[in-house]
Amino acid sequence: MSNYVIGVTGGVAAGKSEVTRRFEALGVVVADADVAAREAVARGSDGLAELVDAFGPGILTADGDLDRAAMRERVFTDTDERKRLEAIVHPRIRTKVRAMCEQAPGIYAIAAVPLLAEGGGRTAYPWLGRILVVDVPVAVQHARLMRRDGVDAALADAMIAAQATRAQRLAIADDIIVNDGGLESLDAHIAALDRSYRALAGG
Repeated sequence: MSNYVIGVTGGVAAGKSEVTRRFEALGVVVADADVAAREAVARGSDGLAELVDAFGPGILTADGDLDRAAMRERVFTDTDERKRLEAIVHPRIRTKVRAMCEQAPGIYAIAAVPLLAEGGGRTAYPWLGRILVVDVPVAVQHARLMRRDGVDAALADAMIAAQATRAQRLAIADDIIVNDGGLESLDAHIAALDRSYRALAGG
């Protein structure tokens, strides 16, 4: 059972997955909020039923699953709709992620929460021991998004603008990895943080 949990977050294309993969390679369990989100609205779940009540059956595929593309398109440009979606999904995600962390073997666990700043930060996640922000300059995010997702500059701008600002993420950080360099420097950062977290967790 892990009773010390590190929250890991960062903006789109910041390299959070690279960071959490390296912690996993060191034997640390990572509870991924994206996985928890899929489970929270899986076919037959209470979460999906509540979404259908709120948004109508048009958000479902022919098979009865959540049509993620349609849902994303619906909430992307409508703040009120997005808040309605988040009010249904985020509490379920928090509950699942916390349970995954508490059940993890090892002296500490990681909660990978991409929308940690948007989802209430420490107020919503008071059980996090520390928050690690994976940070990159906006220009780097923008270039990575265009390269990785094949989107144009305008859509990359919109995707970045839809999230918390860099300053808002950094405001909740205890630790920061600036992930704009090579993978070798990333390894060194993570090894140092792992030693620190093990000490803080009592190991």
